[in-house]
Order: sequence, then structure tokens, then C-alpha cells
Amino acid sequence: MKQYLAFVKKEFRHILRDKRTLLILFGMPVAQILIFGFALNNEVENAGVAIYDMSGDYESVLLQNRLENSEQFFIERECQTTECIEEAFRQSKARIGIILPQNFGSDLLNGQKPEIKIVSDASDPNQAQVLTSYATAIILTHVKGRATIVQNAPIVSAIPRMIFNPELKSVYMFVPGVMGLILLLVGAMMTSLTIAREKELGTMELLLVSPLYSWHIIFGKVTPYWLLSFFNAMVIVTLGIIVFDMPMNGSAALLIGSCLLFSLTALALGIFISAKANSQMTAMFVSMMGLLLPTILLSGFVFPIENMPIVLQVVSNIIPAKWFIMIIKGLMIKGSGMTVIWKPVAVLVFITLLLGVAAIKSVKPRLNE
Repeated sequence: MKQYLAFVKKEFRHILRDKRTLLILFGMPVAQILIFGFALNNEVENAGVAIYDMSGDYESVLLQNRLENSEQFFIERECQTTECIEEAFRQSKARIGIILPQNFGSDLLNGQKPEIKIVSDASDPNQAQVLTSYATAIILTHVKGRATIVQNAPIVSAIPRMIFNPELKSVYMFVPGVMGLILLLVGAMMTSLTIAREKELGTMELLLVSPLYSWHIIFGKVTPYWLLSFFNAMVIVTLGIIVFDMPMNGSAALLIGSCLLFSLTALALGIFISAKANSQMTAMFVSMMGLLLPTILLSGFVFPIENMPIVLQVVSNIIPAKWFIMIIKGLMIKGSGMTVIWKPVAVLVFITLLLGVAAIKSVKPRLNE
């Protein structure tokens, strides 16, 4: 145990005196969580609208004022033809067009349900769908409030209710994903360089002939980064709660334990890469390029896993970030307990143990083996 503690102390000193390592370990995650949190946003705000009002009556003006006063839209252009709307799309001035029919006001007040056309710029299909949904909701709310004649037939209306995220804030989706991405990439990248650096500098021979076992070397390399990564995770969680208004509905103790577990998973993955790589360049390339795209694409961070082919759904099960994102959403947003999140926790424990054993086995007593 003395040798192990001395080795850990040496690693701490090595990390703390390297300013570049500290910058990557602490500066990069904070910058990324802020940039991603503000940049990755699919909510609609201040989208330009091109209006073609064929009626020009009092009711149509009220509807335009309703759109103008909303947070989602502003009237960018008043058109006299449909070609004017298309031109506004080509110039990227407007993102949605609304065509109000003739006799809009009289038809509305007489209960004849005037047909309002909503035209969207579908060059960005996801954004077009969101914009159309917002515009439809605003128009239907306005029309329902202004109509004075109700049909004799009973009307069945569907009232949607959103739970866990009633305001549909995109930050609830992005912050857990960014947390998993940052902790995995930074943890794996930093530890992937440790043993590879010892090999390049020629100090690995000294470690191998010292009275240290393989597990001493592995855990001695991991322990300082584990504690620093956990501190990093707490900083990211705090930023998510304070800056982006992420809720904290679950157990704080479970959240801390989950962050400790996932940090250890990321470090185990990095130390395994480091043990296999012959150079720091190779280790960094594998840890960055080999983990970045799979984590983004197959973790459920951006794209729903359920919509993927069966093969990719199976492959996604080996992505640690997938299980961590499930845990974070369950704890912070849904307020789930251990009875709900035990499965992703068990998977992370299994992946961590598997990578840890593989890393220990990969540290050979001789460099040429």
C-alpha cells in the first residue's frame, strides 16, 4: 500500500505542475458545457414570418398582432403574392409564411372555419416542423378565442400535457448528453496519454522493474484523474443547474455516485487505450476520433436510438455514454430512484470492470511482449 500511495502522490504532482493538462482537464469541459448548452438549441425564437393577407379585415390584423407579440415570431414581410413568400425564403429573411384567405373575419365569426395556409422553408426539415407546430398552435388558440358561433355537433378536443418538461426546453435534452460526452472524452483522452507517455519517455522500464504490480501502475495512474474528473463532473452539474435551469428532482447522493462511476468508466477506457497504444499520438487519435462520433451518434444524445436499425441499436449498448445519459435524465429530470436506474448502473459497473481487467492484463512485465 505504501508503494501505491507514493505512486499516486507522484501522479498528482505531475498533473498539478502541468498547466496544459489542467487547462484540458478543467478549462475545456467548462467551455464546452457553456458553448454546447447555449448553441445546441432547437427552440423557436424570433423567427421571421411572411404574411399574405388576402382579407385585410379587423380579425386578420388581430391574428397578425398575436403572432407579432409572441416570443416565437415577428412579422418580417407583408406580401401581396405567394411568390413574395418564396422570395423571402430564398433570401433567408423569413422561415415561415402564412396565407390568410379572403373574408377571413366574416367566415371566422360565422363559424365557417376559414382555411389558413402555413408554408414552411423545408430546407431544414426539423426546424420547419417545429416552426409549423408553433404557428399552428398560436393560430388555433387565437381562432378558438375569437369564434363566436359554435356548431351544434359536440366537439371533442385533445388537450396535450407535457410532463417532466412542460415548457419543452431543449436544454433538458442537451445538458445530460453534453455531460456524458465531455466526461467520457476528457477522461478517456487524459488517461489514454499516461502509459503511452511513459513508453515514449522511456520511463516505463523503470516502472516495470520497480516493486510495483500491474494493478499498482493502473490504479496509481487512474486515482488522481478519477478524483479530478469527479470534481469536473460536479462543476458541470452545478453549471447545468445554475446557468441552464436544469432541475434536480432525484437523489443527490445517487447523482454523485453515478458521476463517480461514469468517471471511472471513462478512465478505465482511457487506460486500456493507453496500455494498447505505442505512442501518445496514437492514443489521442483513438480516444478522440474513435470515441467522439460513436458517442454523439449512438448514445441517444442527438438521435433517438429507437429509430435506428436493429444492428445499430445493439451496438449502442456498448457505448457507456448511453447508459449515463439514461441515469442523468432519470435522476435530474424524472426524479427516479435506484429501483428504476439499476439497469444502466449495472451495465456501467460491468463495462468498468471489464475495461479495468483488460487494462491490467495489457500491462506486460516486459515492453517487447
